[in-house]
Amino acid sequence: MKVYSGLAGIPVVKSSISYIDGERGILEYRGIPIQELVEHSDFLETAYLLVFGKLPAKEEYTRFVSDVKENQYLDMSVLNFLKELPKTTHPMKVLQSVIPVLSAYDKNTDVLDPQHHYSSLVKMLGQVPVITALWKRISVGENIVEPDSSLSYSENFLYMITGRRPDPVEGRVFDRCLILHAEHTMNASTFTAVVAVSTLADFYSAVSSAVGSLSGRLHGGANEKVYQMLSKIDSPEKIPAFIDRMLQNKKRIMGFGHRVYKTYDPRAKLLKKMLTEISSLKGGSRLIKTAEVFEKEALKRLESKKIYPNIDFYSGVLYSILGIPSRFYTSVFAMARIAGWVAHCKEYVKENKLFRPTQVYDGGHNIHYVPPEKRG
Repeated sequence: MKVYSGLAGIPVVKSSISYIDGERGILEYRGIPIQELVEHSDFLETAYLLVFGKLPAKEEYTRFVSDVKENQYLDMSVLNFLKELPKTTHPMKVLQSVIPVLSAYDKNTDVLDPQHHYSSLVKMLGQVPVITALWKRISVGENIVEPDSSLSYSENFLYMITGRRPDPVEGRVFDRCLILHAEHTMNASTFTAVVAVSTLADFYSAVSSAVGSLSGRLHGGANEKVYQMLSKIDSPEKIPAFIDRMLQNKKRIMGFGHRVYKTYDPRAKLLKKMLTEISSLKGGSRLIKTAEVFEKEALKRLESKKIYPNIDFYSGVLYSILGIPSRFYTSVFAMARIAGWVAHCKEYVKENKLFRPTQVYDGGHNIHYVPPEKRG
């Protein structure tokens, strides 16, 4: 048998949720170009589209937003659990631990029941941003900020994590970031979620498994690494030598290259545009200038190899301007990707088949046990 390491390029499901053309830089959700959704939609409407396969009617949208907002208030036991955790716990570990607990507050955890699909979706969309924001404030000893249902979904998160009411432009820019992160076909974390749900584990367990997969620096953790990399460069003049050293030492340049895109990641293009928009409101920053020069110098060396910026390159820079600490960048990714994970879980269990791959054994045979006293 041939081994397909990492299942690279091997189809494992049929899906109508999203589409990528990596050669032409195309990304669509349910057939709608990502550019149109970023321009005209909002995150909760896009989440509904991904999970339920259509843009919601006005009444459906109103109910959906209301149900998500109703779930923004945590049970006191969950809040107490957060307060007892070591303050050094990474936010992704917090989410991976707390999300399964949310199932205890859901009356229906039957993975084959459509009602579970809806109730788990609105609960996780409502509570994961709140848990993330609360953990930021608890972990650094700041007073907790309660949710404000008068704010939009994205404005409320920024308000809870920073302690100040965001400008509407900030809320809109952040909302569009969530749209860009909401779904991206069969990546590592989505595959993890689908494998978990194939056992008929509930959606909370599947999403918690996906969070663990997303936490790795080769997946969601990359935007935090990009921010750290750019922050260490104290002058744009040092960037060419910095990149050359990375390449000479065969180190990966975080935020560049993608397993699917062989051209500029369309999400990165949109983020770069949003960065310009938010910088005009907040004022330019050294980090933005560093990122712009870094991209230019990196492309001089990498474009011929079809290596371009991906979504992680600019997202961390943008989040820093919005006041989100770098340790929480991947948690923001997870907040958004809940929509995609639940969409794939919902789609997969319709014709569920337990994942059970095989292996090629390359060990020895007929090896006999040796007692401890005779081992060399």
